[in-house]
Amino acid sequence: MHMKRTATIVVVGAALLAWLAGAATSNHQIPPVVVTPPASIEVRGAELASEIARLQERLRPSATPRQPGRNLFAFRAIAAPAVPLAPVSAMPAPAPAEALPVAPALPPLKLAGIAEDPGPEGPWRTAIISGAGQLYMANEGDNVTPRYRVVKISEDVVELLDLVDGTTRSLALR
Repeated sequence: MHMKRTATIVVVGAALLAWLAGAATSNHQIPPVVVTPPASIEVRGAELASEIARLQERLRPSATPRQPGRNLFAFRAIAAPAVPLAPVSAMPAPAPAEALPVAPALPPLKLAGIAEDPGPEGPWRTAIISGAGQLYMANEGDNVTPRYRVVKISEDVVELLDLVDGTTRSLALR
């Protein structure tokens, strides 16, 4: 029984190989490849591509920038050209003017808002003042910073008394 089975497998396998070999080696003629000349649009496209490449090459800078380059974010005054000086005469130098005392800058204060509560004697107002990185809520008579005291709060203006020089500063809502 083994001999019969083995012979059947060999015969069927040989037939299958013959069939595959016959399919792979067909006698069909392969037609030659027809090369068509490129269309005029393709020729123009190729010419355009070469022209673009030529122009891009032309746009590249040919000279390298000078080092170090100019720093646009630094200011440097240009030195004036040297002018030959005339002989110095024996004129005395003018006396330096006395420097006037510079008034200290006022701290930036801004009136952020005014809160109002009804009261028996009229509205009770609280000024909301921002300045020096702080937010102050002050009533009349309260100090805002060590320099100012609130004198009067109206509907849209707060008057501050400067404790240093006695002047009055007004802050208005904007």
